[in-house]
Amino acid sequence: MQHLFNQIYRVFNPAKSPDEIRSFYGIPEKIDFHFELHRDGYMVLTSDQLPGLITEGKDPKELLEMFNDAVLAYYDVPKKEADVVFPSIDLSGIGTVSYKNVDAHVCA
Repeated sequence: MQHLFNQIYRVFNPAKSPDEIRSFYGIPEKIDFHFELHRDGYMVLTSDQLPGLITEGKDPKELLEMFNDAVLAYYDVPKKEADVVFPSIDLSGIGTVSYKNVDAHVCA
């Protein structure tokens, strides 16, 4: 239900571009992170660049969404301004996850 509300909201209030958000809020072009796959199947991302940032997802699509949400929250970007700051992430050894290929989950 939340996803549907967000889609409707974005029709009337378009999000700013990731480049515009990164520039305005001082978010780096690239964030180095550590990727771990846990026994329970969840994927976890942490970053030395952003102390305290930790996020997880049960699949690559959710991990990408949660990573964007965590970075936006870390930099205090209001939800009304953006949903995405990084349209893709590279999971070393696994492949790249992007909003263009989230249905395929991972594009190696």
